[in-house]
Amino acid sequence: MKARRYSWMAVVLSTLALSGCAPTTPLPYKQVDKPYVVLRRGELRAIVVNNEPVDDDILPRHRGGYSGLASLTHTNRSKNVFVPFYAGLNFEHIHDGTAQHEDILFEPRRAPVEIRRIDDFTVELYQPPTPYWKLESRLQYELLADSVIELRFECVPHERTFKNGYIGLFFAGYIDKPDSIDIHFLGCPAGEEDCKTRPVTGVTPAHGKLSTHLGRYDNRNFPHDPDFPLTLVFNFSKYHFAEPWYYGISGDMALVFIFRQADQVRFSQSPSGGGSGHPAWDFQWYIPEYQLGRRYTFVMRLMYLPFESPEQITAAVASHITALNSR
Repeated sequence: MKARRYSWMAVVLSTLALSGCAPTTPLPYKQVDKPYVVLRRGELRAIVVNNEPVDDDILPRHRGGYSGLASLTHTNRSKNVFVPFYAGLNFEHIHDGTAQHEDILFEPRRAPVEIRRIDDFTVELYQPPTPYWKLESRLQYELLADSVIELRFECVPHERTFKNGYIGLFFAGYIDKPDSIDIHFLGCPAGEEDCKTRPVTGVTPAHGKLSTHLGRYDNRNFPHDPDFPLTLVFNFSKYHFAEPWYYGISGDMALVFIFRQADQVRFSQSPSGGGSGHPAWDFQWYIPEYQLGRRYTFVMRLMYLPFESPEQITAAVASHITALNSR
């Protein structure tokens, strides 16, 4: 099938130049005849799904609204790390800190998503400008040669619908009954003047309590209504992270979320986001002082590997941090 161009490729070059980057060359793709694509490379099998419901031998009882990684398995563990009903690296919320109806805050679930196969190892989820926020987006999930998934997210705001002047985006991962619901990162207590970086276990006592961990130098303030209903978003923990990555343990495997320093991502977690015993390991990304027609991008990687020790994870992350920060 002939490759199409994304609508933002028609945006005037001078407008995009404000971001310091020219338009990307549109990638050729193939439309697929199912709402999901199965990717295999190295030790991983990943199934990327749009937000349609699926109930077949590959994805039994997968619920509508949950796009992203419907399944992630490893040659060492055939069990899906994510709750089968839901997904990981799931584009969950668009917000501006104002109290809105659930359908608006969960618009990425509700608005149609097109799934496109780029190549043997890459799938894209494309969402046209959404009905309320008018945010156009695409997410590319690529299986790298070293059994790591790279997620590239791009979006373009088309109308000035964000009342507080910023765009808040939230991505969720619903984990299927891990042995421990906690996450782990390198950091220190918030407010510690001489931050001595140490291993931190992120623990949240209830959904929306001490739920979001800020980076050590993340002093940004995003105005929000007192009754803003997404309780995970602005309820901060007692710790700051020193390096932009965290991991959780499920069975004898570690699921590691790795980010670029420049993207200033915030870590979020819930002990019961996917139901009792099913924590949510999440993250947030913000676009302050957004400009119409400008393309915004973040890149992260997800590593899934047998767990040996915290030191092993720190060593495994190092090359990916370098690779991401060089882009």
